[in-house]
Amino acid sequence: MTRPGHQSHPGQPMQARVYEQPRFAPTVTQEMRVRAQMQPPQHRVAETPWTGAVRRTPEPAEPGSPGNVVRLVLAILAVCALVFGLLVMAIFGGFSFGARLFGLIGLSAIPLIGIIAYVLWLDRWKPQPKLLLGLCLLWGAVASVVLTLFVSLVGEVALYFAGVGAVPDVFKTVVEAPVVEETTKTALLVVIVLLARRHFEGPLDGLVYGALIGAGFAFTENVLYLGAAWEESTSGLWVTFVLRCLCSPLLHTAFSSWAGVTIGFAARKWPWWAVILMWLPGLFVGMCLHAIWNGSMTGLQLISPIAQIIGLIVLSFILTTCWVVAGLILRRSERLHTRNMLGDYANSGWLSHAEVDMLGTWKGRKQGKRWAKTFPGGKQEMRTMIRLAGQLATTRMRLLAGLGGPKERTIENYELREFAGARDRLLSASRGEARPA
Repeated sequence: MTRPGHQSHPGQPMQARVYEQPRFAPTVTQEMRVRAQMQPPQHRVAETPWTGAVRRTPEPAEPGSPGNVVRLVLAILAVCALVFGLLVMAIFGGFSFGARLFGLIGLSAIPLIGIIAYVLWLDRWKPQPKLLLGLCLLWGAVASVVLTLFVSLVGEVALYFAGVGAVPDVFKTVVEAPVVEETTKTALLVVIVLLARRHFEGPLDGLVYGALIGAGFAFTENVLYLGAAWEESTSGLWVTFVLRCLCSPLLHTAFSSWAGVTIGFAARKWPWWAVILMWLPGLFVGMCLHAIWNGSMTGLQLISPIAQIIGLIVLSFILTTCWVVAGLILRRSERLHTRNMLGDYANSGWLSHAEVDMLGTWKGRKQGKRWAKTFPGGKQEMRTMIRLAGQLATTRMRLLAGLGGPKERTIENYELREFAGARDRLLSASRGEARPA
């Protein structure tokens, strides 16, 4: 379906097509495709604008396993525990700041809302589970902050018993803070990729998860810094708000994103142990950027407050620009990757190339939804097809990479039949027929 309502010669046989491979994705070789060759459908899809006969497909049973249930329960429990921790922190914050806590939360939420909005926009092409997104945000705001304070306290106690004197503040700022904070923040990324790898299969996923962790951490940190500034003076509060929340809101977001990006590159194709190792390069980059930032601010402060403010704005602009551009590049790469993977299904007869053109572009998706909403229940079926297209792209890459084992074939068959069922129901609605059950 290149365009709803556009007619082409019915029954036109499909020809194999080579789809563009994205730059930031594993190269898919012909050998990989032969190894992961799929069974063609009983009735190949004709290359028509959905005017062919509607195939009746039996409703498949959704594949599942006890492991999926366990992972879901663990994620829900983790979110509940982090929400409880956030409430405890709010109570202690109330003791420290009183009614001013609400004002501090409101000011700190301003950059947080902007970051979340951009991250969700990046994630629109193939949305990740909201439960995991919330878990990342809460981990950054609660768990990583608590772990950072705990590790720092343990380190100070260990140094005391070792007879080491007070550690210089510059060491804490430039070395200790980047190492401890980036480690505690991004440790969750390793847990996610090990327990929910189907939802962490590319660098864009990693950037999204890492960004939300960093945004949560920055939110809590901003509450503390703004509260301390307010204790001194109201003018200090507003100066801190402008510098931290408006001039440099994306620092922790940018620092923690790189670990997610490197993990995501590995997660598409490499075994689990290699994926864990790929945490280290991104972690190191985040630590270095964090150390450069803290070191620069410390050094410029010795020169003059004006120099520090100018340096803050310039460095923040560079980091923010790099992070935003990286997100845009990875978003485009994700779209090309989906189109490339769906091309395998079109070449095998499960989809038409016109359907790949529709489901593999923003314009095609928008056009398809606009056309589908003119029929009863059509828009919902189109959304189902778009969602399944993203899932099929993930499944196809996992099969090409040799991940998941025989269960992945079962999942692929289920998703293909679900897709065919949604297509049949949509076509029935477009012809005014009773929708298949």
